[in-house]
Amino acid sequence: MTAGAVAGGTTTGRARTARVAVIGGGLAGITAALRCADAGADVVLLEAKARLGGLATSFRRGELDVDNGQHVFLRCCTAYLGLLDRLGVADRVSLQDRLDIPVRAPGAPVTRLRRSALRLLPAPLHLGAALLRYRPLALPDRLRTVRAALALRSVDRASAATDATSFGDWLAAHGQSARAVEVLWDLVGIATLNARAGDASLALAATVFQLGLLTDAAAGDIGWSRVPLGALHDDAARAALTAAGVDLRTSTRAHALSQTGSGLRVTTTHDEREEELVVDRIVCAVPHAHAQRLLPDAAVSLPAGWATALGSTPIVNVHVVYDRRVLDTDFAAGVDTPVQWVFDRTRQSGCARVHPAGAQYLAVSLSAAGDVIGHPLARIREQILPALAALLPRARDARVLDFFVTREPSATFAPTPGSGGFRPGPGTRVPGLYLAGAWTDTGWPATMEGAVRSGTTAAEALLAEARRPAGAAAS
Repeated sequence: MTAGAVAGGTTTGRARTARVAVIGGGLAGITAALRCADAGADVVLLEAKARLGGLATSFRRGELDVDNGQHVFLRCCTAYLGLLDRLGVADRVSLQDRLDIPVRAPGAPVTRLRRSALRLLPAPLHLGAALLRYRPLALPDRLRTVRAALALRSVDRASAATDATSFGDWLAAHGQSARAVEVLWDLVGIATLNARAGDASLALAATVFQLGLLTDAAAGDIGWSRVPLGALHDDAARAALTAAGVDLRTSTRAHALSQTGSGLRVTTTHDEREEELVVDRIVCAVPHAHAQRLLPDAAVSLPAGWATALGSTPIVNVHVVYDRRVLDTDFAAGVDTPVQWVFDRTRQSGCARVHPAGAQYLAVSLSAAGDVIGHPLARIREQILPALAALLPRARDARVLDFFVTREPSATFAPTPGSGGFRPGPGTRVPGLYLAGAWTDTGWPATMEGAVRSGTTAAEALLAEARRPAGAAAS
C-alpha cells in the first residue's frame, strides 16, 4: 500500500486501496470508519446489532420513538459536535445560550444553577452568583463550594496519583460537607461520571469540572437532540457512511481476530453464516468486555483481566407518559429525591402519534444505578411516581398513560480511582490492530465526546502507520 492511498481529503473520484475493518458501529466506530474512508481507505464497518449508535441510539416501542438513554452534551464537546456536523445533523440539536439547570426539590421553590449573563466574567466567576444563591445549601456551605471550585481548577488530571485518588476524599479534604456533595457535586458528577463522588477517580471528575465549568465560561452550556437519537446516530450515520463508500454490514457479529501472513483475519457471523474477512488493518471499537474476548492474547500491554478490573456501571431510565403537561422546562435536576434528572421527550418521541393531545412523555435518568437495576418494574413504579409527584405539583392530579423502564446493566466502565491504569491507548502489540471506544485512554469519562475522540485517535494512529514506509519505526 502506498502512502497516497490514505492521504487526507475527500475520496470522490479516487481509487481506494487500503482495506480497513472497523468492528463496532457505536460513535467510536462510526467516527473511525468515516475518518479512514475520508482519507482514502477501503472500509468495511461490522456491527452486531441491526442499528448503529451503540448505547446512544433509539428504538420503536409501538409508535413511540424511545432513546436508549437520555444523552446530553456540553459546548466543550467539540469532537462530538464535529461529528454531528460531518453527519449533516448539527441543526437537529439544541444548545443553550448559557448554562441553566433548573433544580427541583420536594416542597421547595425551583432554584437554578445558571451562569452569569455578564459575558466578561471569566470562569469560575461566571457561576459565583448562582452558587451563592443555591437554596439547597446553607450559606456557609455555599461559600466553601466556591473555594473548592477554585482549588479544583489546579488539579493535575493527567497525574497517576490524581487518578488513584477518590473525588469524594478530595472534596472532604477541601471542606465539602456530605450535604454539599449530595446536592451539588453529585448533581453534576453522577450524570457525567456515572458514579458518586466517593466511587469516582479524581482525575475523571477534574476533567468534567475543569473542562465543563471551571475554564471557559461557555463550555458547560448544555445541548440535547431535538429528534430521536437514532435519527442522528443511525439514520444520518448510515447515509454518511454509505456516501463515503463504507461497506456497512449490520447484524454481523465479529467473534474472532487473528493474524495471517498477509494481514489480519476477522471471523464474522451473519444470519448464522460464518465468513472470514482478511484486511490490512482493524479498528476494534466494541465494549471493553467484548474486546478482551475478541483480541488476540497479550494484544494490549495491561495486566491479565484488565477488562474485568475496569468493570461496568449500570444506568436505568424510567419512562412516564402523563395525560397533561407536568414539567414546563426541557429538563430539570432533582435533589432530596430519587429522581436525578428528568427530561421532556414529548416532541422527540412522537408522543402525539400514540397519546391524546396535551400528553407529556418524561424520561427519568438514573445513573450509577447499581441499587436499582435489579428491581422489578412494579417496585420502580412505586418509587418514582410518588417522587415525581413530589417534585412536579401538576403530576399529582395527572393520569399515567404509560410507564416502562429501560435498563443498561453495563452502560459505562466504572470510573473508580485507579481505573486509568486499565484503559489502553489506541495501539496494540498486534501490527495493524487499533482500539477505540469511550473506555480507552481518552482522558474523558464514558461520554459521547470520549467515544468520538477515541475513534478519531484510533483512525489517526492507523493512518499514520499506513503512511510510513515499510520497515520504518514509529517516531
